[in-house]
Amino acid sequence: MAGWRMPRVLAVMMLGAATHSWSGQAHAQEPPTDNCLSCHSVLDDERLSAPAKAFPADIHAVRGLGCSACHGGDPAAGFDGMDPAKGFLGRPGRRRSVDLCGRCHSDAAFMRQYNPSLRVDQVAEYVTSVHGRRLVELGDTAVAVCTNCHPAHAITPPTDPASSVNPLNVANTCGTCHSQADYMQPYGLATDQQEKYLRSVHWEAMSVRRDLSAPTCNDCHGNHGAAPPGISWVGNVCGQCHSVMADYFAQSRHASTFAMLGVPGCATCHNNHEIQWAGDTLLGLGEGAVCGRCHAAGDGGGETARAMRTLVDSLRTAFDSAHAKLLKAERAGMEVSQPLFELGGANNALITARASVHSFEVLNVKEPVDEGLAITATAQSRGEEALGELRFRRAGLVISVTIILALILGLLLKIRDIERAKSTT
Repeated sequence: MAGWRMPRVLAVMMLGAATHSWSGQAHAQEPPTDNCLSCHSVLDDERLSAPAKAFPADIHAVRGLGCSACHGGDPAAGFDGMDPAKGFLGRPGRRRSVDLCGRCHSDAAFMRQYNPSLRVDQVAEYVTSVHGRRLVELGDTAVAVCTNCHPAHAITPPTDPASSVNPLNVANTCGTCHSQADYMQPYGLATDQQEKYLRSVHWEAMSVRRDLSAPTCNDCHGNHGAAPPGISWVGNVCGQCHSVMADYFAQSRHASTFAMLGVPGCATCHNNHEIQWAGDTLLGLGEGAVCGRCHAAGDGGGETARAMRTLVDSLRTAFDSAHAKLLKAERAGMEVSQPLFELGGANNALITARASVHSFEVLNVKEPVDEGLAITATAQSRGEEALGELRFRRAGLVISVTIILALILGLLLKIRDIERAKSTT
């Protein structure tokens, strides 16, 4: 170990020696003073001192576990504690680290002492993942293991904003490997996923609106069981959040057609990592519409797409018009709270119609559109009535003011005549 200063190290290791039991399972807590930390924290070699300096904030240290819980050995025995005969493991290899973490994290009885809600199937999931299978079956130690995502000696809960697995940081954690072209080259994987994700509506929701429920890498790919979504079930992945659209799509002709062609469902129209706002412009055959990638104006699919777009546009236009009219009346002081509330039903119908396009059936879109148009027609009429009443009130006010002014003027003239008559007598 380069950089050790023996007298200083020995002096430090004389402080606070205490007993520690190592039985192959970290069932004992470390004493408050850990000689491993006392020694390593003063070493000149940053590779040896940095872990010791970081560890006190680690969740394991916070819960009372010390260095020997993972590295073995006897912290109270000085240099002799780093003896394989005393169970010293040293720095576990990448393959061994999975078993090492799993020794505790797969033991439900042990983990219950610290966090009863924490899952204990992480290792079982990991060995089914693309990472775990390559590690176990092919001996590929370049794949991600526990410490790639949970940095050893500095592990904090996902709720900690600084945690590597906090939702806001997951993309960077995955991108540490998956954005490196040289690292991914042997696997033939693209390295632009993180870059695309950072342009997506999902990242905008998370980073700008602080919606931590918005999806990040592990929401779609899994975490310990990480695997790329297969094209036959990508709809099930998206459907975890977008359930209504997924149900419509599953019952549509496109579901079986896409499966037959080997084309992924949702990602075909919406992309995967670079998902943008699903505006109405995606529907139909116009500029920016995705339907036109496969369909033309002359075929049935093209006509269906154009008809659905026309229906959705008609309801959106009617809603905007009625809403603007009611807002104009409200701002002028008219009581239109009830029709404004009822107009919300048209907005709900518009949302339903937009979801219904995933059925690719005109009738499924027409039904909510017709319902919404009936609501907007009523709201439009109520808005016109309110504005008509406003005009009537304003006209009446003008007439009233005119009469009052005329009376005042007449009164003033009468007073002047009276005063003149008095002055002549």
